[in-house]
Amino acid sequence: MSIDAIKDRIPDYAKDLRLNLSSLANDVTLTPQQLAGTFVASALAARNDEVTSAIVAQFASTLSPEALTAAKSANAIMAMNNIYYRFVHMAGGEYSKMPAQLRMSVIAKPGVEKADFELWCLAVSVINGCDLCVTSHEKIVREALGASAVQTAARIAATVHAVAVILQGASALGD
Repeated sequence: MSIDAIKDRIPDYAKDLRLNLSSLANDVTLTPQQLAGTFVASALAARNDEVTSAIVAQFASTLSPEALTAAKSANAIMAMNNIYYRFVHMAGGEYSKMPAQLRMSVIAKPGVEKADFELWCLAVSVINGCDLCVTSHEKIVREALGASAVQTAARIAATVHAVAVILQGASALGD
């Protein structure tokens, strides 16, 4: 399956998503590796098998095996961190001063350029809605790659997530 197959399944009432997916898949703001990794990490975070399969099929050949693993790792580590740090932020108090005591070694050695990995962590954090993680990764990405890269990652995350939600709903409704 490819992105074109996914676009064909998007109902007409969500045609804006189809157009956004097309334009973002051809975006030149990011390097090919950054773009592909952002799509893959976002698809994994969106939790839709059909969307994930199509996006990985579309972009995997753009990524080295190490970069593909790093995109998967960004999703994995942020799936944990987004929940934990969202709790810390919501609960407040002493928790922000306590060590997380969660293993996060992949952040120090992701197997790709640090800026690329941070970009992918940002996209996953946008989807998972963790204010603390978005703020932290946005700052690093903005300093390393600029505000346009931050915005592009957020646009990819938003669009991939919306496509996953729409296709899940369309399937449930028989659309």
